Amino acid sequence: LIVDCLYASDDRKTPSEKIARGLLEDVFFTTNNSNSGIIVTTFSSHIARLKSIVEFGQRLGREVIFLGRSLGKYVQAARNTGNAGFTRNVRIYTYRRQVEKILKTVNKNKKRYLIVCTGHQGEPGAILDRLARNQLPFTLSKEDHVIFSSKTIPTPINEANREELEKRLKKHQVRIFDNVHCS
Repeated sequence: LIVDCLYASDDRKTPSEKIARGLLEDVFFTTNNSNSGIIVTTFSSHIARLKSIVEFGQRLGREVIFLGRSLGKYVQAARNTGNAGFTRNVRIYTYRRQVEKILKTVNKNKKRYLIVCTGHQGEPGAILDRLARNQLPFTLSKEDHVIFSSKTIPTPINEANREELEKRLKKHQVRIFDNVHCS
């Protein structure tokens, strides 16, 4: 029984995750980001996407940091089922003090790290929202890249939250890569 499924009414073939992986690879390796902070946000439950992000972060020579409670929960569930071997070299921070402490460190040398965080739908209180509101000890700047490896779920609340998030990010003049995703 499928009670509700986004895009179920669309008569189309869903592209492979290989396409999304290729889009991500293109953003990571064809843009000048060697001195930039890189922040990626995606669905916390999308384990295959997280795996690709971690692999690309390691190829870039960056330490990969996961920030946010939902990321921690889904990665733990994937570990419990043996599907998260890629996280062996990933540090995960879920609680406020942990997040604040690591962001102080990351902020001193952004080019050494790849941040993967919650907040791709513009959810109030998520890590990306708090970064955009200057509520965390991390300074967004025009050299930084913010990659949305997701699509906004089309509900009025999500669309409004996401629009507000993008307005705040644009005030920081970060470079935004949107819809680096396949549904």
